[in-house]
Amino acid sequence: QVKLVESGGGLVQPGGSLRLSCAASGFTFSIYRMSWYRQAPGKERELVAGIASAGGTTNYADSVLGRFTISRDNAKNTVYLEMNSLKPEDTAVYLCKADRFFLSKSWEYWGQGTQVTVSS
Repeated sequence: QVKLVESGGGLVQPGGSLRLSCAASGFTFSIYRMSWYRQAPGKERELVAGIASAGGTTNYADSVLGRFTISRDNAKNTVYLEMNSLKPEDTAVYLCKADRFFLSKSWEYWGQGTQVTVSS
């Protein structure tokens, strides 16, 4: 059974930091690209950051570049999102996604999300 379980969300003041984790099970984590998305109330889901299966290549939304860092530990089947200098506009549910494309086939799995609230 495939599972992606996010944790680490919570309430933080502007300028603060949080570290999100996404623990994966039920599939071969090391061959999947991992991404963090977020969805704020009334807004579309947006890509925050992504990391290649081997961890060498990352990409970020312009709005978080320089403040957020994505990383992964393939030995622990876990992907992380380090968030610094948080702003109220970072408030959203943060979800992790695993995806893979191979020989015209694709696989995609989502977690349930963890709430991040940035407020004084």
